[in-house]
Amino acid sequence: MQVLFIAGFGPIASQPAESRTLYQDAMALRLKADGDYLHTESLPGAKHFAVWPLSDAAQSCFGSPSWPSELAVPQAWIEFEVDDLDQASAELGAKGYKLLTTAVMEPWGQRVTRFLSPEGLLAALVNTPWLRPSDS
Repeated sequence: MQVLFIAGFGPIASQPAESRTLYQDAMALRLKADGDYLHTESLPGAKHFAVWPLSDAAQSCFGSPSWPSELAVPQAWIEFEVDDLDQASAELGAKGYKLLTTAVMEPWGQRVTRFLSPEGLLAALVNTPWLRPSDS
């Protein structure tokens, strides 16, 4: 597996309005809003930063807006862009990590394998074409 870069990072918000107050109002981050999903690709140091509502994260992982009670609720998410998503997903699964999704195509055009890290982050291996250099 070859990780190319961190494709995205941010908090997972169980109270999106409170997160909006902190990041957009108090910290004056210029975030675009898609419903409660606040994001930017112009904050130096991150390819993509977003406040991801917990209900949206649950929908992405489980097809339901409710996070399963038997799993720890993640406080943040991180995505690692990899050279070969299918191979990297198989590698991770073979090493015993429980994959929540495997190489699914999200509605926004990103392929994603999601899992919970030992620290409780909602982590992912991804293929994000618009964030890759044109020679990749």
